Amino acid sequence: MERLQNRAEEAIANGDADGAAMSSGKAALMASQLAARQQNQAVIRFYRGAEALFRAQEHAYRALALFQRAGGQPPASSGVCGTMRLARHSLRDALELLADQGPASVESGRAQQARRLHAGAEEWGKTIEGLNGDFQCR
Repeated sequence: MERLQNRAEEAIANGDADGAAMSSGKAALMASQLAARQQNQAVIRFYRGAEALFRAQEHAYRALALFQRAGGQPPASSGVCGTMRLARHSLRDALELLADQGPASVESGRAQQARRLHAGAEEWGKTIEGLNGDFQCR
C-alpha cells in the first residue's frame, strides 16, 4: 500500500492526476482485500480506514483530472463537484475508522500506523477543502 501511495504522490508531482488516481485506487483495493482476510476487528477497522482514505485521494485526484480536461477554469462542472463530494464522504469515513481505537489497536500492532494515516487524513481534509475552493464547488 505504501508503494502505491508513493507512486500516487510521484504521479501528482509530475502533473499526472489520472495516474495518481489510479495508484490511489489500487491502494484502496489492496486495503480492502487485506481487510477481508483478517479476523481481528481492530485490524479490519484499520484496513477499512486506509481504504476510505485512499478512496478519498482517488476521488480528489480524479476530480482534478476532470477539471484539467475541461479547461481548468472555475466554476467546475457538476461532475467535478460531485466527485469532490465523494472525496469528502470517503474522508469522513477514514477519519472515523482511523480514530483512536484504544487497547484493541495497540494489541493488533496497528496503533502507530493508524495514527499516521489519521494525521494524513486530516491533512487531506485541508487539501480537499482547498480544491473545493479552487473549483468553486459548494
